[in-house]
Amino acid sequence: PGPGQGTMSAREQQPPAQPPPAAPAEAAELEGANRYEAVVPHWFYRKVTDSRERWVPFSTQDSERLEEAHGSGKDTEDVVVPTSGGRYDVHLRQRQRVAVYWEEEAAEVRRCTWFYKGDKDNKYIPYSESFSEELEEAYMIAVTLDEWKKKLESPSREIIILHNPKLMVHYHPAASSDDWGSTPTEQGRPRTVKRGVENIATEIPNGEPLQIDHLVFVVHGIGPACDIRFRSIVQCVNDFRNVSLSMLQAHFKKAQEQQQIGRVEFLPVNWHSSLHSTGVDVDLERITLPSINRLRHFINDTILDVFFYNSSTYCQTIVDTVASEMNRLYQLFLQRNPHFSGGVSIAGHSLGSLILFDLLTNQKAAPEENEHGEGSRTTSSNRGIEEVKEILKKLELSEYCDVFEKEKMDRQALFLCTEKNLKEMGIPLGPRMKLLHYISSKREMQHRAQPVSPSQHDPDSTDEGRNCQYRDVALGQVSANYPQLDYKPTIFFAFGSPIGMFLTVRGVKRINPNYSLPTCKGFFNIFHPVGVRARAFLPNTWSTSPGSLSPSSTQYDPVAYRIEPMIVPDLEFEPMLLPHHKGRKRMHLELKEGLTRMSVDLKNNLLGSLRVAWQSFTRAPLLAVEAASTDTEAEPEAGAEKEPDTKPDEPPVAAKEETPLINVGRLNGGNRIDYVLQEKPIESFNEYLFALQGHLCYWESEDTVLLVLKEIYQTQGITLDQPLPGGQ
Repeated sequence: PGPGQGTMSAREQQPPAQPPPAAPAEAAELEGANRYEAVVPHWFYRKVTDSRERWVPFSTQDSERLEEAHGSGKDTEDVVVPTSGGRYDVHLRQRQRVAVYWEEEAAEVRRCTWFYKGDKDNKYIPYSESFSEELEEAYMIAVTLDEWKKKLESPSREIIILHNPKLMVHYHPAASSDDWGSTPTEQGRPRTVKRGVENIATEIPNGEPLQIDHLVFVVHGIGPACDIRFRSIVQCVNDFRNVSLSMLQAHFKKAQEQQQIGRVEFLPVNWHSSLHSTGVDVDLERITLPSINRLRHFINDTILDVFFYNSSTYCQTIVDTVASEMNRLYQLFLQRNPHFSGGVSIAGHSLGSLILFDLLTNQKAAPEENEHGEGSRTTSSNRGIEEVKEILKKLELSEYCDVFEKEKMDRQALFLCTEKNLKEMGIPLGPRMKLLHYISSKREMQHRAQPVSPSQHDPDSTDEGRNCQYRDVALGQVSANYPQLDYKPTIFFAFGSPIGMFLTVRGVKRINPNYSLPTCKGFFNIFHPVGVRARAFLPNTWSTSPGSLSPSSTQYDPVAYRIEPMIVPDLEFEPMLLPHHKGRKRMHLELKEGLTRMSVDLKNNLLGSLRVAWQSFTRAPLLAVEAASTDTEAEPEAGAEKEPDTKPDEPPVAAKEETPLINVGRLNGGNRIDYVLQEKPIESFNEYLFALQGHLCYWESEDTVLLVLKEIYQTQGITLDQPLPGGQ
């Protein structure tokens, strides 16, 4: 019986040990289910915004770098891993993420493998690293032994049950432990538990290019908040940088594939906190009335920044803070990026643009120029001396050329000379009178000419013109000692800028077309239209010139003002219309222009027909010859009637020829300065409702960012993949 029973027992156990041949797929699935694979961790950091906490994943590139440092056993050392393009450092042992260039509270960093769904916003929250290890160990045992329904208790006395690989839930305890020693149960709404970052719905960026081609410092305007959501300059510049990365991928793809470009780094410059840490807020608090408390505090914190800047005491604090902060950031950036060889540009929003403009107008070219600069300056000096020799030759005073050359007298210096100066140089009375008469006549000629562009200036009368009709752009600036920057900016971008208004208030009515910023050769004034009313069926309201908008139809950013009319006051022309980043104009703008053209054509045809009909009724019958001549005369008269009405239709042809020829001086190297953004469809309904938003919209504007990138990379000889229509 023993062996028989043993044989019988073996036969009874044999069928269930081997799966039936009809179900091989089930066997493979069972075998795969019992195979354990380690979870792939991903690194997250905790971000707190308005007392709301959320966990943000590092980019794939940063997470791999952190995991590599963690895997090499560097957790025990004080290892620092740069992340987020070098703007944040992660201290691995402390598990902290620290800002490099600005002050910000350190954020907790976590190596994450297990997540549960939160209560409020359904975002997944990572478990602590220690408890994740417990969950992973329990999961490994359950998979290996195929034993599920595992129940674990978290450090906060919450229950996690592993039902199967696809279903794992997290229960909040129904009630906390009381004096009777009750234990947590599985009651309460269950929350989903996920293993591995690939199983949760979160977007993980790939990372930023390591190569930095250009550095841009961004200075904010009034108040601590920079946009309609009351976010700080750091958050707004983060948005601007993110948009720039997407614009690079969309419009510079060829250059990226050929590894010609990397990215542009944008760093925020904060001066508001330094100004309001001087104790002025305490002084204001004492004198602030208690009524309408919130409004008064809002004014103290924002609007008063304009008055502070016009005070010599606080203006000095502001310009010192902005200049020293930009210099500090520049030196720190070079320390962290020793191989950086790109240029530096600056951008200012609102009052920040005025601060930068005043700083730039007071910069001095360094005495130690590079070889190119030395050669350029020497050539310019020699050319000026030769021009003086030509003037002396014209006045038959060539024998005094050596005297003027010895004194290094160029044409500009000659026109600044007085009779006393010429006498000290040893010039006799007769030649002195000739020179003074020549200088005086040229000044009078310059004053009568009133030129509208440098090309129309008499070559001998451009520089002295400032004395008679142009005022120094530094006129009316607050008395302050403007610091010098450690670098020469390539381009200055002004967003929603009141520079034009402040210059006018200071007494500067016209800017010399020959004026340029001492150390910065590029200047772009970018502003936003906050409302274009639907005037499709009203004539003479839309300018259909390509690349321009009519001021009669567009109300701009309420804080922004133009610059070009101060340089070319006698010529009416529109700001350049920034092309949409996807090409063409926005659909509603094209629709409006199309309807405008159609209505103008309809009106002109109708008026012409009525004119001819009226003439046929009012005129007496004539001979056939006279009738023929009358018909011939009627046509030009109808055409003459049409002429003023068709005026809106004529500018496109003329504008195509004239717009590129507009010379707006040297402030932007001879290129256009004023650029207006295209409004969005919803903004055309109410210009007042969107006025404030129009002043704060630049941070997420793809069109603005694309212009900045286009102009920066043009200095390096790199252009867009496809030129945008309407672009310069």
